[in-house]
Amino acid sequence: MAAIAHKIVPHLWFDTQAVEAANFYCSIFPDSQITSNTTLPDTPSGDATTVTFTLLGQQFMAISAGPLFKFNESISFMVYCDDQAEVDYYWEKLSAVPESEQCGWLKDRYGLSWQIVPKAMNTMLENANPAQIARVTQAMLAMKKLDLAALQQAYAGEQGHA
Repeated sequence: MAAIAHKIVPHLWFDTQAVEAANFYCSIFPDSQITSNTTLPDTPSGDATTVTFTLLGQQFMAISAGPLFKFNESISFMVYCDDQAEVDYYWEKLSAVPESEQCGWLKDRYGLSWQIVPKAMNTMLENANPAQIARVTQAMLAMKKLDLAALQQAYAGEQGHA
């Protein structure tokens, strides 16, 4: 088992794809790696595989332990992006269920939900007056993938925002 690096570690339950998913996520995020892979014999689900991995320094654990549980939108991982190119990169790599795309949320090939958010959006909302918050919110609600330029236009009160 890998050393415990964080007090809180997200743990993800997969049917059979924990190692596959960990490899997929590590291929997308820089400075990421699988740190351990262990088989637990004779669990109530049969043999279960656990995999520990880090994405951008955040430790995760995943288990392949059968089809008992499925991901849903009540849990998602937020990826804060420096610019539109980074938003576009993560969106392209992770989005696999187009009908689930809404307001910067997407669902990947394993059913896990992600929010791909430009950092500037948080800055805008933290320093906004009520009219700016309303405009940015309305612009965001009309989007699937977040468009930083359109959000900035909405924040500034410029015409032509989504």
